[in-house]
Amino acid sequence: MRVSVVVATAGRAELTGLTVARLGRQTRIPDEIVVVGASSEDTHGIEAHGLPLRVDHARKGSCSQRNHALDLVEQTSDMIAIFDDDFVPAFDFIERAEALFAAHPEIVGVNGRLIADGAKGPGIGYDAACEMSEADRLRPDGDLAPLESLYGCNMVLRSSAIQGLRFDENLPLYGWQEDTDFTFRLKARGKLVKAPGLAGVHMGIKSGRTPGKKLGYSQIANPLYLLKKKTIPPKLAATLMVNNTLANFIKSFQPEPYIDRKGRLAGNMMALRDAALGKVDPRRVIDIG
Repeated sequence: MRVSVVVATAGRAELTGLTVARLGRQTRIPDEIVVVGASSEDTHGIEAHGLPLRVDHARKGSCSQRNHALDLVEQTSDMIAIFDDDFVPAFDFIERAEALFAAHPEIVGVNGRLIADGAKGPGIGYDAACEMSEADRLRPDGDLAPLESLYGCNMVLRSSAIQGLRFDENLPLYGWQEDTDFTFRLKARGKLVKAPGLAGVHMGIKSGRTPGKKLGYSQIANPLYLLKKKTIPPKLAATLMVNNTLANFIKSFQPEPYIDRKGRLAGNMMALRDAALGKVDPRRVIDIG
């Protein structure tokens, strides 16, 4: 197979450079690595290190940047791995993913097993993430678990299955739940699975993230938009909105130092007000201060 790795990045040029360099230690080197930033600052200093690296730029937003990368590699790849700029894959991740796709033609999308996910806490440093990844020795080949959608920090896609399928650019900036929307639509074309033999660490770095008020607005506006599109079930949309709003309200009294709970709650309230007035729109986050 011809294998491409795609990384969309914003505000993390140094970290992305480390992530790219580490891909050179994969047991199966990608045939192409595409890094897409929103400006030259996002990609400043990223070097190829002898790897088949292409650096490009697109309109800011995870959806638009990923779409640009997919446009570049879709026709020349059999398998596309989309990694967050703060995801550290195990050294055999790509080799195992390629073998899995070759053995299971019915599979169109795969998530690996997260050794640790810093998005659920204060984040994990790069060196610590590398140590965790290298210390992990659990590599079960079987026990593929079916999924309804994929988690966006590491998604491996069969190129032939995504023809004409793109991330929804009406979900701007961080594009909250864009991975859910994309892979719910992808599931109509084949199987989505979690493969424990593929492993990595999601650092969950907080720098470069969408500000609290903007993210809070997206936590309401995006599920409502996807519900209207009928790409996520009503129960999931309700769960996302209720759980996040309650968490932001309860934790705003004693917020974590790395999360702007009050900003998120304010964004939640803005979106709920807009929904009541019939004018809620995910694109409004662009103009929220």
